[in-house]
Amino acid sequence: MKRFHLLFLGIFAWFPLSAKSEERPARPNIVLILADDLGWQDVGCYDIDEPTPMETPHIDALARRGVLFRQGYSPAPTCAPTRIAIMSGRHPAVLQKTHVVGGNPPTPYNKTGHPLMDPWYSGRMKLSEVTIAEALKYNGYKTGHSGKWHMAIDHNAFPQPEDQGFDYSRHDLGESRAMKPHRLTGFATNSANDPYQLDKEGFPKDQMTLDAIEFIEQNKINPFFLYYAAWLVHTPIHSRSKSLLEKYCEKLGVDFPTDPNGWSLNGQKNPYYCAMIEMFDHYVGQLISHLSQTDDPRWPGHKLIENTYIIFTSDNGGMEKVPGEIITDNFPLDRGKISLEEGGVRVPLIIAGPRIKGGQESEVMINGLDFYPTILTWTNTEKPQGVTLDGCDLRKLLEQNPRSANLVKHPNGNVRDTMVWHFPHGVAQESTIRENGWKLIYNYMPGREPLQLFQLYKNYPVSPERVDIEESRNLADKFPDKAEDLRRKLFDKLSAMKASYPFLNPHYKNTLPHKEKVCIPVSEGRKGNQVWASFKTQGARVIQGQIVYTLNGGQKSEEWYFVPAQVQDSKITGKIPSKATHYLFNFIDENNFLVSYPDMPDILSGGQRKGKIPYSQKAFRLN
Repeated sequence: MKRFHLLFLGIFAWFPLSAKSEERPARPNIVLILADDLGWQDVGCYDIDEPTPMETPHIDALARRGVLFRQGYSPAPTCAPTRIAIMSGRHPAVLQKTHVVGGNPPTPYNKTGHPLMDPWYSGRMKLSEVTIAEALKYNGYKTGHSGKWHMAIDHNAFPQPEDQGFDYSRHDLGESRAMKPHRLTGFATNSANDPYQLDKEGFPKDQMTLDAIEFIEQNKINPFFLYYAAWLVHTPIHSRSKSLLEKYCEKLGVDFPTDPNGWSLNGQKNPYYCAMIEMFDHYVGQLISHLSQTDDPRWPGHKLIENTYIIFTSDNGGMEKVPGEIITDNFPLDRGKISLEEGGVRVPLIIAGPRIKGGQESEVMINGLDFYPTILTWTNTEKPQGVTLDGCDLRKLLEQNPRSANLVKHPNGNVRDTMVWHFPHGVAQESTIRENGWKLIYNYMPGREPLQLFQLYKNYPVSPERVDIEESRNLADKFPDKAEDLRRKLFDKLSAMKASYPFLNPHYKNTLPHKEKVCIPVSEGRKGNQVWASFKTQGARVIQGQIVYTLNGGQKSEEWYFVPAQVQDSKITGKIPSKATHYLFNFIDENNFLVSYPDMPDILSGGQRKGKIPYSQKAFRLN
């Protein structure tokens, strides 16, 4: 058990789970709906500027039931770090989980084509992290998960939902499963033998949604927490409803496709994706309809939805395109998933439930990190002992005045006016800070403008007026003092989080200052758990050493960790765990170049996926 007072279990064993009809049960239900790659402009109720062709009547209805946040953000621009941050309440930089996959030795994306390499970052959520599910479970809740998990190095690796507090877990891909042999074949039918049999409204059956409803039915006599983690609308982009695909072809004025490969029209003109969005909306509607139509056994005379909080959001911004296919357009926001520009982290975010007045819109900036502390307050659940949460409790904002940013406060009572994101990965290589209406992007990549300053809004938070949410006018030169102030604040916060930063790549084909001065590894040795490596300097001091190791080299989910090494004279030395199977050394010099020994494959060619070179194949092996 993790850092909980065991008194919880004893107390709630004595309390009946039903209540008199006139009494609202003190422990409300919680439903967290997390879409995958749903863009800010992919939902009808978020329309600004040009209207979206996607029809989302059920999500729009949810917005009318609660509060629609126009400045809602995900904790990260990619899937896994956002999911782990939401479930643990911790910032991705704190968790050292800032991108998908992870748990690999630091290597460049392309050995000669990229000047930077990602730092090491974790492949999983640590088992020591206390999830929302665990906290609620010890408060008498039944906890359920349906759909995508993705909080480990791959979908099947440890930990799984049952390891992190979920009583019920199903992973069915549902309607998101790829159509075979391609997306113009295998459309759903009315046949009872069809696993995707069309319902009375013409939508394919989605087992993931049915699993979520099953969990509710099995546990409605208890307070419950449902984590509905949709696989939609992630690639593969398709719709098993032929009629829905035909509908959007007609609506967009395009011919029904005859070639299943790719899509080249710019903007929100991909009929596969539009149909996929409406399908997802339908499944959200099925879930909410079940809550609306089902009697609450804990509150006779009432429906489940009357005592259920619903949070709806996305794990990151919309994926605008993949090789060969334009999917959507996040305009007026810039860029999308895998980027810290607004299109990558600004997401649909709607919250509804008891004591929340419906039909409201808010321009207050909030974040997925805020869900955990808010849920604790809604459910009268004690914060787990020893746990620090990085978000803010939104209950007062939601119940009193969703337009008042002064109601969003840190635990110390200070009003939050700042958010930070950290993504030192791939070709993005950036960190950002937003303070009130201003946003600064810090670029680590050589050759780019190091500082980009944008005024998203003026008069924020009192009466926000849109200025440049497109991030089209860099004001760093016009307001250098403001840019420097935000840069300093950004790195103060990242330092407090003990964030990791990218390294320079000594194999980069073009010129980099001091590249010729990197050290040359010479030899290595081991005695028991003590390992060491010597090196020859060429003008730059080696100031830091790492020993990177794995406990399961050669296995499908090979995962790597590191320990600091001592640098003395021309040698680095350290200890590795007794169960390590393979290891390597990293030499980091005063100019921030990283040299690995042995040299490792780049991200394009290395790893555990089919056709790639396992890092253990190149590393030193322990007998």
